[in-house]
Amino acid sequence: MHGNPGSGEDWATAHPQLSRAHAISGLLLLSIIAVVSCRVPSAEAAPTRPLCPAGENLLWQTNAGGDDIHVIDYCTGRLVRRLPVGANPHGIATPKDQSVVYVSLEMDDRDTGEVVFVDPVTYKITARVAVGREPHAIATTPDGRWIYVPCRDGHYWVIDVHSKKVVKKIETGGRPHNTTASHDGRWMYLSPMGGSEAVFVVDVSKHEIVGQIPFSDSVRPPAITSDNRFFFQQVDGLNGFQVADIGTRAVFHDAVHNGSLGWFNLGKLGTWSFSGLKRCHGLGVRPDQSEVWSVCAEFLNVHDLSRSRGFPATHQIELPGRGYWLTFSRDSQFAFIALADLNEVAMIDTNTKKLLQRFKVAAHPKRNIVLGHRYR
Repeated sequence: MHGNPGSGEDWATAHPQLSRAHAISGLLLLSIIAVVSCRVPSAEAAPTRPLCPAGENLLWQTNAGGDDIHVIDYCTGRLVRRLPVGANPHGIATPKDQSVVYVSLEMDDRDTGEVVFVDPVTYKITARVAVGREPHAIATTPDGRWIYVPCRDGHYWVIDVHSKKVVKKIETGGRPHNTTASHDGRWMYLSPMGGSEAVFVVDVSKHEIVGQIPFSDSVRPPAITSDNRFFFQQVDGLNGFQVADIGTRAVFHDAVHNGSLGWFNLGKLGTWSFSGLKRCHGLGVRPDQSEVWSVCAEFLNVHDLSRSRGFPATHQIELPGRGYWLTFSRDSQFAFIALADLNEVAMIDTNTKKLLQRFKVAAHPKRNIVLGHRYR
């Protein structure tokens, strides 16, 4: 009895050799599909062709949950260096000539923090300067002479790079958190959380506060235009950012993003949603001064800067994780967003607004910068 060809069990019993041949063919087909699938390019994988000249553009990403910085050639997706610098690196800055990189170390379990100086060519640490407890987002003047360091003691510590010593402590109250330098190096803008809910304007020539820009709530990450005309500030409780005229030191516009972060605004804690607390915590102006980019949880919001004082929203990009910090390549072609919940960095094409790559880094990535050898 040969059985019914439609019955797999009987047919296989009657034709064991053909059954084995079919099984082998099926396995080969599955193997081919798997190989082809592995070769399909995706945003998470490094591109098969460099997006730009290899070795000329490097992303420096601090990893606050550990002790290192990842240096990534973002054109090829290659990890160039895992650079140990000390406990809990948070802030990072470089002067215009990119001759040195400054990194703040929170050193969470100690009463003091540090700012380290790194040679970007040899990757060697050339100096360490002790500062106050848990330093956060630092800024340097374009000439690299001064570093302003926000510390948890309610002061911004000022480092003279020439002497490598702290020369001034500027009291702001609150929790000093963010710092921004004007492009001409004349002014430093201090954004402490809590306290007066204001940004303090400092005359760098004297290291003295000369004014304030009041905002509606506790201030978070800021950004500034290259002509020192507009100051953008994320604040607690707003799904967007506020815009101030630096000349008058007054807010004149709220740029509100589309959608909602959640249901209940809990102030400095964030906005509650089913996936946890969310807030806006990443802001930057494209170097070509055409757009303002604002990161709020899983969404990247783009606002036009070139056409009017209305700063209209033009794009909203959904991120693969929760974004917190933002930087750009100096040619304005790419943006990089630290995804703290995924321990990754997302790379976005600023023209197409498409996700190009995701780079794996270490625990809790925070601030980041881009160095380009061709700009030296």
